[in-house]
Amino acid sequence: MRSSGELFERAVKVIPGGVNSPVRAYQSVGRFTPEERQSLGQTLASGPSVFGSPRFIDRSEGCYVYDVEGNRLIDYICSWGPMILGHNHPLVLESVIKACEKGLSFGCATEIEVEMAEFICSHIPHVEMIRMVNSGTEAVMSAIRTARGYTGRSRIIKFAGCYHGHTDSMLVSAGSGVMTSGVPDSAGVPEGCTRDTMMASYNDLKSVRDLFEACPDSVAAVIVEPVAANMGVVLPEEGFLEGLRSLCDEFGALLIFDEVITGFRLAFGGAAEYFGIRPDLVTYGKIIGAGMPVGAYGGRKDVMEMVAPAGPVYQAGTLSGNPVAMHAGLTQLQYLEAHPEVYTSLEEKGNRLFGGISRILKEKGLPASANYKASLGTLFFTEQKVRDYESAKASDTGLHGYKGYFWQMMDRGILLAPSQFEAMFISAAHTDQVLDETLEAVENALKRIF
Repeated sequence: MRSSGELFERAVKVIPGGVNSPVRAYQSVGRFTPEERQSLGQTLASGPSVFGSPRFIDRSEGCYVYDVEGNRLIDYICSWGPMILGHNHPLVLESVIKACEKGLSFGCATEIEVEMAEFICSHIPHVEMIRMVNSGTEAVMSAIRTARGYTGRSRIIKFAGCYHGHTDSMLVSAGSGVMTSGVPDSAGVPEGCTRDTMMASYNDLKSVRDLFEACPDSVAAVIVEPVAANMGVVLPEEGFLEGLRSLCDEFGALLIFDEVITGFRLAFGGAAEYFGIRPDLVTYGKIIGAGMPVGAYGGRKDVMEMVAPAGPVYQAGTLSGNPVAMHAGLTQLQYLEAHPEVYTSLEEKGNRLFGGISRILKEKGLPASANYKASLGTLFFTEQKVRDYESAKASDTGLHGYKGYFWQMMDRGILLAPSQFEAMFISAAHTDQVLDETLEAVENALKRIF
């Protein structure tokens, strides 16, 4: 039988770090001193943990994934968000199979691309035109270029701890995997690439105004995760998003919502609908591909008409609008639009799970806190309220914090993100019974590490 450990040993010989995306390497939860290994081993039961080694997944169904050893795990990664309906939803699966029968890629325009764009533009008020790309990173890169082309300005304001993909100009205090590995910026990024990236503090409007006033005529856009999910889930405080809208209007800059995670998850119209804020540009990913590699950026027509071939801002992609991916994504979006009760249910599930975790923490008086909004949440191992990058970094990521908690949960058949600074994702396939089983595992896991 194959094992995750054996596969990882093979992988590190031919793939940098053994993985094709850094967080999968389990570096923040899988590196142990001999003493830590012994200590953790003594507290684990006889579940599926082979601690230290990344899990290699073989298949999935509903709210479960199955690793190559055959262990069934309740999945709260959900492919980092796309699986809002659960894994292998029959309608999505059928749409992919039918699309594959016609061909995998043409490199030419297809009807399904038009249908996808028409559907989004007709249902999302702040998206008047949209361009399909292949990833969230590509969507952000293109949206920023478009904002610069439209305004004729060069500077971009982002927030410490917010991750907007791995383009050079955005790898500054970028949160997520960069935050986990302890590397605040990436090697290979020339200083000139980040010279026009200005850093503000999340939930601190004064820090944004100070940057605007320092460069009043050179800021093209403010880009923000409306609910930050890459330093763990950090919620916008009352008035923060409204304040960003006002500041952008005051100084003639565009407001970009990075909704790669929150788009079509917090509500059908994403965080923009949930909080009632209208961005000028928005980036999408994850859910609009239903698990296929898809991204998109869109917004005001006068801004989007700057994009080639309609305008002078160049952007292209050989596989953009791939027909198989478009069929998968559109099928999922159409289902979500036709079943608004999914969002009501997800809100209830979030309250059941994350609210339950909060009650456990309060009853036990434990030094941890839960941040959540609808079906997104993070358990932080810090007593202080997490409201920005600095407070998120105060979390205990060690054996008596997230690392220990991660393996205790794995040992009980629960798959969490292998990093303190990521979100838990709930899907429509997570039943109340599964959520209650998870809460029982949380309570028992916390007993072991505190």
